[in-house]
Amino acid sequence: MTSRRKFLYTGGLGLLGVSMAQSAVGSRLLDFQLELYPSKRPLLAQRKFTSPAVESLIQQVKGQIKNPKLAWLFENCYPNTLDTTVHFGRRNNQPDTFVITGDIDAMWLRDSSAQVYPYVALCAKDPKLSEMIEGVIRRQTHCIQIDPYANAFNREATGSYWEKDNTRMLPELHERKWEIDSLCYPIRLAHHYWKTTGQTQAFTGEWRNAMRAVVQTFRQQQRKNGTKDTPYTFTRQTDRAADTLMNFGYGNPIQPVGLICSAFRPSDDATVLSFLIPSNLFVVESLRQLAEMSTQINNDSAFATECLALADEVMAAVQRYGIVEHPKYGAVYAYEVDGFGGRLLMDDSNVPNLLALPYLCSFIKTTDPIYQNTRRLVLSEDNPYYFKGTAAAGLGGPHVGIDWIWPLSLITQALTTSDPEEIKSCIETLVRTDADTGFMHEAFHKNDPKQFTRAWFAWANTLFGELIVQTAGKYPEILRF
Repeated sequence: MTSRRKFLYTGGLGLLGVSMAQSAVGSRLLDFQLELYPSKRPLLAQRKFTSPAVESLIQQVKGQIKNPKLAWLFENCYPNTLDTTVHFGRRNNQPDTFVITGDIDAMWLRDSSAQVYPYVALCAKDPKLSEMIEGVIRRQTHCIQIDPYANAFNREATGSYWEKDNTRMLPELHERKWEIDSLCYPIRLAHHYWKTTGQTQAFTGEWRNAMRAVVQTFRQQQRKNGTKDTPYTFTRQTDRAADTLMNFGYGNPIQPVGLICSAFRPSDDATVLSFLIPSNLFVVESLRQLAEMSTQINNDSAFATECLALADEVMAAVQRYGIVEHPKYGAVYAYEVDGFGGRLLMDDSNVPNLLALPYLCSFIKTTDPIYQNTRRLVLSEDNPYYFKGTAAAGLGGPHVGIDWIWPLSLITQALTTSDPEEIKSCIETLVRTDADTGFMHEAFHKNDPKQFTRAWFAWANTLFGELIVQTAGKYPEILRF
């Protein structure tokens, strides 16, 4: 008989003794959990940035989580961007924040926006956190002015591994793959920051110039005079077809219809058909946000009108060319189209994708019939990149390959449903597929989560944290499994 059982079965045990026994058991249980799930965070002195508001929220949410592994994952993942990727300083006496993706020492406009986005809600409680995120907005402004066609940047003008790509490479660029969402995500972050904090000091003349460059780039990539009507081309010497563009760097032919070409997807893979529909819908949301900011912050009604006109043009083109009739699911959003009638019916795991549309676009509701039809398609084996194995089922994509599921897609699936059972199922899958590392990954094999890519992928970690925070607020009972 264990000492605990001997103690509990000892005669004459009073209430104080019971309380002491429970306390001792609780202490041993806590010690056991700490031994089983030791923190994977850097030591406090080694963390890149620390926010008291974030630390307080971690403890608050952990208190709502029953499953010790889920609590451990949340505490490791939610602050991972701050712990390991944020380089906060000053440039020209203003906040400046360079945010790496994790195991790649470069700043993607998309990833950096998504990595810090969940912390914006805490800025009112932490002025230093607010200043750090202001620094991200200022750094992104600087990057866009260097080259609005680039997706990833160096901290300084040091050149990169990809400097021999056949495109207009500059030493400040890490990579120059034109992806629509690279210019949408900074608007999303800036709008959220402004609406949440009321702060406007980052929206300077430089920011306005950068936003004009964004709109100009969107218009250039409508390619209204045909496929070759673009200042941007890209080819790379590679053995991966998705790392370069067809037709000497122009991509596959398009028929100008008002949609915007994206040479590459948010996965950094080349598009097959250049009109990437989820990214075009993201443009509509971003232009409407930009119009609101231009009117209310900059008092520039003319630019706001230009933004809204382009948003309307793109939206009309999506409705005409981006919605197609599927023989099984009815009216759905295509993933890519070309304006000639060609369409690609699939979904990729990286965001923006079709699955994430309600997460990114306020005008698309989870209850929208076309979205629901599309969701049923992309979360089925009628989507060529939906994989079902012995360990999990979920979206993947060609970037990692067949049979590999992305945690990003499972997180996005949970963020775009109001079904508690579906949310719980996604979270349970994420808990059991981390390969006991304490972190999310880029992808894992559908039959064996111990096979995974990217041990340090901060976007996936922080987005997982965002999911758990949101679940704690909306569906706290889910976290009691």
